[in-house]
Amino acid sequence: MRWWQGLLLLSALCIITSTNIFFPLARGVPQNLTEHSWIYASGYSSDMRIYQTESGLAGQKLVMGTRGTGTISRTIDAQVYGGYPDGYDEIWANEWGVYQNKPAKFAGVTQSDLKNALCSKNYEVGSQFSESYSDITDLVKDTSISQTDQNSVYDIKSEIEGTAKIGARIQKSSTATPIYSMSGMYSGYANIHIQLETGNASILTLPCP
Repeated sequence: MRWWQGLLLLSALCIITSTNIFFPLARGVPQNLTEHSWIYASGYSSDMRIYQTESGLAGQKLVMGTRGTGTISRTIDAQVYGGYPDGYDEIWANEWGVYQNKPAKFAGVTQSDLKNALCSKNYEVGSQFSESYSDITDLVKDTSISQTDQNSVYDIKSEIEGTAKIGARIQKSSTATPIYSMSGMYSGYANIHIQLETGNASILTLPCP
């Protein structure tokens, strides 16, 4: 009887070993993000940010969002680390804002066929940033993009009377967890400053505003 029990145990070990060979455990991919953003908007606004360190029910999650008509003055500072071999995950964020529900001076935007758009991707680092402007009455923009195999830095300063759409995504690979995704639409007047940095280099190299 003992040899039969031993055979069962050996067979079970073989099944477990085979399972590990053909179905490897999913592992996180090291990713990091630093964000500094400021916006003043008067009109209709709709934006959302999603921060996460791991997929599914693991790690930390943080969602920020704003939607509606009124006047907004808001600052966001955030740092995200996720997927590191030692299992270290962290999300730190601060949101400071003044929201006023009052009639917006720029609620009605004069239609215009003037448009402007930019889209930038870095496949080595896994970052993407896009901006587009339409219904432009006035637009002053200063966009700087720096991309290497080790780092991506997006520095955006825009002031618009019209419609602005901003989007970004940080995802190291197609199988990695997107640690950051953001989309925003602002119709009316908006003054937008955004600084994003991600990559394999130091996460704290952005200059102070």
